[in-house]
Amino acid sequence: MRNFQEKRGFKYIMQTKPFLILLGVVVVFFAFNVASLVGKMRDTIKNRKIAEEKVVELQQRKEKLEADIKKLGTEKGKEEIFRENFGLSKNGEGMIMVVEDNNKKPTEATEKSGGFFSFFKKLFR
Repeated sequence: MRNFQEKRGFKYIMQTKPFLILLGVVVVFFAFNVASLVGKMRDTIKNRKIAEEKVVELQQRKEKLEADIKKLGTEKGKEEIFRENFGLSKNGEGMIMVVEDNNKKPTEATEKSGGFFSFFKKLFR
């Protein structure tokens, strides 16, 4: 009989209101911690994807720079890079520079697209 009363005592303590309230508070605390961990995990996944994209971009840049270094090893490559970057030319070659005129008068096409009132201006000139 004593064994039965001891078992009943543990069950009785677990079924009291203060114990159940304490258990509910612990469950809510763990639930909030799990929710915050899920948010942190999402941020970590986003940061990992960004880091992987940067790694791929840096690898492509490295390959391009290695190709440029190999190109600089040849005379033809040096000449090509100097021409592109610095606008150099060989002896006897001429350079053509295209310059836009900033003082251009407006063309007739822009005047024709004046709309309804420009029609009356041209009518009474």
